[in-house]
Amino acid sequence: MADVAVQKAEKTGPVWRAHGTDRRSTRTLRLRVSAALLTLTVLAVLLVPPLDQQAVDLAAKLQPPSWAHPFGTDDVGRDLLLRCVYGLRVSLLVGVAAALTATVVGTAVGATAGALGGWVDRAVMRVVDTISSVPHLLLGIFIVAMFRPGVWPVVISVALTHWLSTARIVRAEVLSLRSRPYIDAAVSGGASRWRVAVRHLLPGVLPQAALAAVLMVPHAMWHESALSFLGLGLPTHTASLGNLIQEARGSLLAGQWWPTLFPGLFIIVPTLAVAGLAGAWRERINPRRRSELML
Repeated sequence: MADVAVQKAEKTGPVWRAHGTDRRSTRTLRLRVSAALLTLTVLAVLLVPPLDQQAVDLAAKLQPPSWAHPFGTDDVGRDLLLRCVYGLRVSLLVGVAAALTATVVGTAVGATAGALGGWVDRAVMRVVDTISSVPHLLLGIFIVAMFRPGVWPVVISVALTHWLSTARIVRAEVLSLRSRPYIDAAVSGGASRWRVAVRHLLPGVLPQAALAAVLMVPHAMWHESALSFLGLGLPTHTASLGNLIQEARGSLLAGQWWPTLFPGLFIIVPTLAVAGLAGAWRERINPRRRSELML
């Protein structure tokens, strides 16, 4: 019986290693593809030439993709490739600004609740739960409707509706860190709450907060596109991705698919790239999760 068990172990061992190798190779391929897509996105945003928003060519309107216009033209003859890249720049800037603002607010609120604990923690989390009960898009529409269409109202709207998840993540991480022995040693040594929070708790939650900020960028882009599509986001003359899709509704009903397809792809591709890189980052800062994935 022992010999049979040894033979089974010898047979199954290489299978496990091969399975782990396949997982690592798949993860490496995903990381490289995501990095390549994100690099192309950044280069396209940085190298886009100046775009004349008012330039029209009615003789070339709604032309399908060709060598002269790889993405075709819109309903007034403007090149869709340039407008999509310019729209990606605008949407990405809005997404980054909103994600950074929401991360700062969420980190401050979550760290305060977790570090102080007691009634402060309970009160803060009840506020978070109350705001979370309202759909993000509905709350964002309410906030942005109080201002004139523009970049900063959209940034404020997205930031005020997306800091909640970061606050929960940071609070949970702070509560986990508070139970560590070195925190007890610092408190026993006479360190004040402020010193413990700044010197020990805050550096411990920064990786999770940074990861939340990275993951929030594509989500903020989708939110901005939804608001612009509804006519409540950026001004209609601004070539954001949401505005491009909103302008292409009539063309889609008439059978012209390219004015809708390519702006949509410019939203999806950065999302997939950021998700792939963020997944690798999550596995790096969480070794237990990484070891589980390698089994």
